[in-house]
Amino acid sequence: MTEKITGAEALIRGLAAENTELVFGYPGGYIIPVFDKLYDFTDRLRPILTRHEQGAMHAAQGYARVTHRPGVVIVTSGPAATNLITGLSDAMMDSTPLVVITGQAPSSMLGTDAFQETDVMGITQPVTKWSFQIRHASQVSEALARAFHIASTGRPGPVVLDFTKDAQTGLTEAGYEPCRFIRSYISHPEVNQFDVKRLAEMINHAERPMILAGQGVTISEAETELKTLAEKADIPVASTLLGLSALPSGHPLFKGMLGMHGNFGPNINTNRADLIIAVGMRFDDRVTGPTDSYATQAKIAHIDIDESEFNKNIRVDLKIHGDARETLAALIPLVNKACHKEWNESFDIHNAREHDLIAREAAYGTDPDKAPTMGETARLVSEAAGEGAILVTDVGQNQMLSSRYFRFTAPRSIITSGGLGTMGFGLPAAIGAKMGAPHRGVYLFTGDGGLQMTIQELGTIMQYGTPVKIILLNNNFLGNVRQWQSLFFNNRFSLTEMVNPDFGKLCDAYGIESVSVATRAELPDAIRRLVDSPRPMLLNVNIDETDMVFPMTPPGAAVDFIMINQAETYRPES
Repeated sequence: MTEKITGAEALIRGLAAENTELVFGYPGGYIIPVFDKLYDFTDRLRPILTRHEQGAMHAAQGYARVTHRPGVVIVTSGPAATNLITGLSDAMMDSTPLVVITGQAPSSMLGTDAFQETDVMGITQPVTKWSFQIRHASQVSEALARAFHIASTGRPGPVVLDFTKDAQTGLTEAGYEPCRFIRSYISHPEVNQFDVKRLAEMINHAERPMILAGQGVTISEAETELKTLAEKADIPVASTLLGLSALPSGHPLFKGMLGMHGNFGPNINTNRADLIIAVGMRFDDRVTGPTDSYATQAKIAHIDIDESEFNKNIRVDLKIHGDARETLAALIPLVNKACHKEWNESFDIHNAREHDLIAREAAYGTDPDKAPTMGETARLVSEAAGEGAILVTDVGQNQMLSSRYFRFTAPRSIITSGGLGTMGFGLPAAIGAKMGAPHRGVYLFTGDGGLQMTIQELGTIMQYGTPVKIILLNNNFLGNVRQWQSLFFNNRFSLTEMVNPDFGKLCDAYGIESVSVATRAELPDAIRRLVDSPRPMLLNVNIDETDMVFPMTPPGAAVDFIMINQAETYRPES
């Protein structure tokens, strides 16, 4: 006789069948049957209780980004579901695979404004890859299998299953089959070989080619193919913020980061290249600046698995719809071995000039009694952390400076909120990243503003002993907004100064070790203590409130118009 189980148990069995390791969540009335069944499976599914539903989302994102597996979140209905929206939006913009289950009122009460009922479908559909409401226990296994398939294939993203209470307690037949195919959903388009040949011809005829590597390289695990192509054709590689670590920072063909706070070489040469090969990136406005002045002299080829990205922001000459790894693998044999010595050296000359001009911003100075700067702190932490370290950032100045000065030696080494720019992302994302990669060092750079948005997740660190290393760049301001107010709003610091708590005492309350520094002389020893500690720890670095992130391309300017400080710009003549 066929075994009968509840919908709640069908869900938990399905999660186990999908080899789920961790379940991030927060229980409540309309999801208790699911958590009750989870109690019986804790030998296979490790539940992680965060302190807020947003924290659960960002922790699942951190886990997903380091493991290449969907993060799983389970919460209840009403405010729990609405607390997920920021995380869903963030995951959607940054292509992070999540499977999110929300509780819901019984199906007979839908539409009655029942206690903690909310229209989860209506709210989440704009910010998810797929949303579905489970109203019958018989729907659970198929819906969950589809959710995992949709979340993790094609361009990854978040999915939501809204699970009514009666569907959780109702009975269904046991059995779970993973989903491998959905009609009309083409998750893995076949690469057009004619287009690949056209791109090879473009590369073989180019004198100043340039590769722009986005997160799509990492998602498709195309790091080896990217390196092989770049080396064979001697093509310089620049990356988006989320594309960092696709090629090691020390590789001679890696020329730095693109965009508003990117490196001189890539930004200047974007408007000098005769061919741009964009791989797995979406031509975000922070990378392109005004589109009418972006790379107008170049042929542009765009490789992406998401067809909707083609010509969305930048008109391209060749679009190749397909997986980055497969496309690059097909391209490599068709590309001639080449040498672009002078072109490559031009990147290095610009980047060396950047180093000379903004050395003071990176704090390579000599006064030990001055406050540390953000750039110096990031550089010293990276050097001490060694190979394989993972950088997690919050959003703001801490994000830009740490991304610029951290050195990446292995793939999947940066976790940050790119498209949505979510303050509060960093702390829970670092927890999820460390849980997903326990043998790698995880270093969170955050500001005093972002940390306090999800600071309650220190309780999650306390409960599970997760040895995250937190570097707090503390200037008692919302630093990034303050920078814009200083540069573009005549120093009118409206609502950006912060009165902060004693972060050391807060750490004491959570049983987390902390150390605070106020001068450059104190910094090296404090960083060594942070790196060497086997336990979670916070390093509070008191920085000067006037410390800014440079270089910077101001809003509305072309990518090769670069501010090197508040008074000077660098824009070499063509």
